[in-house]
Amino acid sequence: MAAQLGADVTLIEDVGMGGSAVLTDCVPSKALVTVADAARATYESADLGVLVDGQPLDRRQVSLELSAVNARVIGLARAQSDDIRSRLERDGVRIVEGRGVMVGPPRVLAVTASGEHLFDADVVLVATGARPRVLAAAVPDGERILTWEQVYALTQVPEHLIVVGSGVTGAEFASAYRGLGSEVTLV
Repeated sequence: MAAQLGADVTLIEDVGMGGSAVLTDCVPSKALVTVADAARATYESADLGVLVDGQPLDRRQVSLELSAVNARVIGLARAQSDDIRSRLERDGVRIVEGRGVMVGPPRVLAVTASGEHLFDADVVLVATGARPRVLAAAVPDGERILTWEQVYALTQVPEHLIVVGSGVTGAEFASAYRGLGSEVTLV
C-alpha cells in the first residue's frame, strides 16, 4: 500500500513472499482441509442418494495419494507467493532476497547471497513471521515427529496422528487428517 501511495519501499525476505502464512501454514493447511472435505463428501455421498454402479460407496473405497495431494498443496502456495511477488514488483516495491538485520534506527542490513547491503529508512516495519516451536523433549525428525512445515512431506496418511497445539493451524490439521481417514488426537 505504501508503494501505491508513492513511498519508496524495500522488502527484505529470505523464504518467499507471504512467509509461513502463505508457504507452509494458512494457505496450504486450508487447501489440505479442502481435499479432506472432498474425500469426506465422496464417501458420504450415499447419504445424498449418490450411488456408484448402483451401490453406495464404502469409506474404504475412497483413497488418495498423499504425496500428490501435498505436491499440489505446496504448488498452490508457491503460486500464491509468486503472485504476491509479481504484484509487489508491479507496484514498485524493491525486493531484496536475504535476511534483514537492524543495525540501528533507521538502518537495516540485508545479508544476501551476493553480499551485504545497507538501507536507510524513515520507517522500518519488522514482520518476523512465525516458526514452529521445537520442544526439547520432542525434536522433529521429519518422520515421526513433524512440524507444520514438515507435514507436507508425508507420503501416506498416518493411522493415528497426534496434533500438539490447538491453534488454528493445529485444528485445521486435525480436521484435515480426520477427514483423510486418520484417527486424530488433538492436544
